[in-house]
Amino acid sequence: MKERWEMAKSNGKMIANNKKAYHDYFILDTYETGIALHGTEVKSLRMGKCSIKESFIRIENGEVYIYGMHISPYEKGNIFNKDPLRVRKLLLHKSEINKMLGKTKEKGIAIVPLKVYFKGSLVKVEIGLAKGKKLYDKRQDIAKKDQQREAQRDFKVRNLG
Repeated sequence: MKERWEMAKSNGKMIANNKKAYHDYFILDTYETGIALHGTEVKSLRMGKCSIKESFIRIENGEVYIYGMHISPYEKGNIFNKDPLRVRKLLLHKSEINKMLGKTKEKGIAIVPLKVYFKGSLVKVEIGLAKGKKLYDKRQDIAKKDQQREAQRDFKVRNLG
């Protein structure tokens, strides 16, 4: 998983991050995809107006589509603006699509969007093959994060004093 500073170092600008996906799923594998955009959608993305919190991904007829990705209409776009929630095609190689299709046939495996970012002048979407977490897994993750935060606080206090 790339952190924000790694993104900045590789000349990428984070647009949207799906933190809920990391809470609800074990991410087994990730893929970097392109996305087919129309009209003024890129201008809206440059302004950071995108949400992937409620979005999901499906493979249909050998193509990969993202549903529920919200790109706000560009303020000055008038007739060139598209529907903010329209279905968008993700750009992947056939071999990657076939591999994902085979994995999603397994019980409990889904494809979820993780991040939307610029890589140079191109918009990229990071998607992940994911397996749902049980409630006790989520509780363990929360407890682990709390322990890490507490350890960081203790470390800061010791270094300041």
